[in-house]
Amino acid sequence: MVHAFLIHTLRAPLAEDTGFCRVLYSCVFGAEKSPDDPRPQGAERDRLLRKEQILAVARQVESVCQLQQQASGRSPVDLPPQSSDEPPSLYEAPHGAFRLAAGDPFREPRTVVWLGVLSLGFALVLDAHENLLLAESTLRLLTRLLFDHLRLLAPNASLLLRADRIEAILAHFLPHGQLLFLNDQFVQGLEKELSAAWPL
Repeated sequence: MVHAFLIHTLRAPLAEDTGFCRVLYSCVFGAEKSPDDPRPQGAERDRLLRKEQILAVARQVESVCQLQQQASGRSPVDLPPQSSDEPPSLYEAPHGAFRLAAGDPFREPRTVVWLGVLSLGFALVLDAHENLLLAESTLRLLTRLLFDHLRLLAPNASLLLRADRIEAILAHFLPHGQLLFLNDQFVQGLEKELSAAWPL
């Protein structure tokens, strides 16, 4: 099962360490709760805990992405320039997976599958035993759909104003955090539904 999906910023290459990683969007499917607390602050404490956990994952993804780029000797600056309407190549983008030990930051051990595209990081937080190949293909599909339907490469594109579209894409392709085995024909049918719902 997928416990969370998040989109966050990746700091620009060669930028000074003054910038911060920002979570632009997150969806938590299976929330961990703090120990039973009868006080009314318990719900607020759970919300803050989830926020801290998601930010910790985003920071680790950013760190791993930067390390991978430094190790390969190829930074995003080395990639060929793209026109504003040409989708990025998701197979050349930095990607990977890493494990989170129990208690850091989740109670149970988790696996994170991530993808860095331009200045955005996309990540799925999974059960430790989840199918990583299926998770990676699902993440690539979600990322492609988000770039296509949200027009993230267009000037003045605002991810923050389109949470409803992100939620609709997740509801179709990652319902309730369940990874789906999808064939191309089924994906095309779901994409047609989304295109009909959001005319350009």
